[in-house]
Amino acid sequence: MSFAEPTAPRTALVTGSAGFIGFHLCQLLLDMGWRVVGLDAMTDYYDVRLKQRRHAMLSQNQGFRAVEDRLEGDGVLRALFDEYRPDAVIHLAAQAGVRYSIDAPGSYVTANLCGTFELLEAARAFPPQHMLLASTSSVYGANTQMPYAETDKADTQMSFYAATKKANEAMAHSYAHLYGLPTTMFRFFTVYGPWGRPDMALFKFTRAILEGDAIDVYNHGDMQRDFTYIDDLVRAIAKLIDAVPDGPEARPAPPEFDSISPVAPYRIVNIGNANPVKLMTFIDAIEASIGQTAKKNMLPMQPGDVPATWADTTLLQHLIGEIPSTDITTGVARFVEWYRDYYSV
Repeated sequence: MSFAEPTAPRTALVTGSAGFIGFHLCQLLLDMGWRVVGLDAMTDYYDVRLKQRRHAMLSQNQGFRAVEDRLEGDGVLRALFDEYRPDAVIHLAAQAGVRYSIDAPGSYVTANLCGTFELLEAARAFPPQHMLLASTSSVYGANTQMPYAETDKADTQMSFYAATKKANEAMAHSYAHLYGLPTTMFRFFTVYGPWGRPDMALFKFTRAILEGDAIDVYNHGDMQRDFTYIDDLVRAIAKLIDAVPDGPEARPAPPEFDSISPVAPYRIVNIGNANPVKLMTFIDAIEASIGQTAKKNMLPMQPGDVPATWADTTLLQHLIGEIPSTDITTGVARFVEWYRDYYSV
């Protein structure tokens, strides 16, 4: 009896691997049998110990290689591409945060523009089978027609963070066209869950309520977000790896939904829950999970913010099939459970 040779595991390069989304994605890919090279700069935008803990957990898997360096560093990415020749590249590293981009816009130029340029240049030299780059729902900016569809015009960004992400989309499209790099840009919608970032609302609200402090509620609570649970998000990303634009496994989508470029192997895809939740309902879920009522500072809208987001996920469903969808009550409860355990509260 003869046996087929075992298939070698595929290699993924994940930038921002010690970040909230990167950590969860790396865990999933490792569980799926991928080899994962994780690059992270371990910047001090928030508690570095949280990032170090995430990388330490990933490093327990022998299929994971941790690299601590800045993606905008001269030759860093090119050397990694050359050494590992990744099959898929998932670019999540970025300076995040709408509000922080008002205080420190220069950090967004360095990380989001220069860093992404270095990534594209490395991919130009050593082309992977698929490039997947993170964008954000914030690029829809002042659009008021909802749900947001990938084919909607998105030229009115309201924060510098969003502007850098829209620039990333344009940069990636040009490289996809010029050098034939199959590229998917995914626009995230308010991701939340265990191991989340301390600057995000769920983390800040949970901490404040447990410590007896008031929470800041902007636009007097008249806001809604398309909250997307972290496990649902990374499962969608993993499925999109094989949905290569113009590739053999790509399925043509209905023209009214497909955001694929007419001149390049390039597509934009929303990843959201397609079910916007009112901010006050979100706060209610946190209060119920903790068992305490929050003290609330009702404040006006912050500069750069938008009152609502809502993803049209028709294209995503067409590309990957059934979309995982965790309800807000379950997702918030899982975060609160993680927070209590991690901080021994």
